[in-house]
Amino acid sequence: MANQVETVLTEELLPFLREENYVTVATVDHESGGPNVNAISWVYAQDNSHIRFAVDNRSKMLVNLQKQPRITITMLGAGSTYAISGNARVITEKIDNIPLKLALVEIKIREVRDVMFYGSKITTEPKYEKTYDEEAAQKLDSQVMSALKN
Repeated sequence: MANQVETVLTEELLPFLREENYVTVATVDHESGGPNVNAISWVYAQDNSHIRFAVDNRSKMLVNLQKQPRITITMLGAGSTYAISGNARVITEKIDNIPLKLALVEIKIREVRDVMFYGSKITTEPKYEKTYDEEAAQKLDSQVMSALKN
């Protein structure tokens, strides 16, 4: 049986991407032409066709996207693994009112593909914890997620 392919986020996936969650982001490396993969958590689905995320504005990912806007986010959730592909653009290189120098990137979704191998499902979603000051982390997370929603 072939895995399901959609052109937008489903109603099941949309809520998952409206919370801070662990995802990976793959871009085309501007030097080697191969994949460049990063893990991020500041990600937010504006609607079923657009995802925004924040990343350090010195990230190689931004240079990659300027040269080649193709991008894929991989998420583990809703019982499976999904590759969400599209084209990205940098909305701003410095998000206002945030103490870190973060860029805001928006993806126009082209394809949402269930890439889980046959006969299996995700039973436990990835969990992580911030390893710096918990109060500072919560404040920063709140600021960044608020910026992604606007």
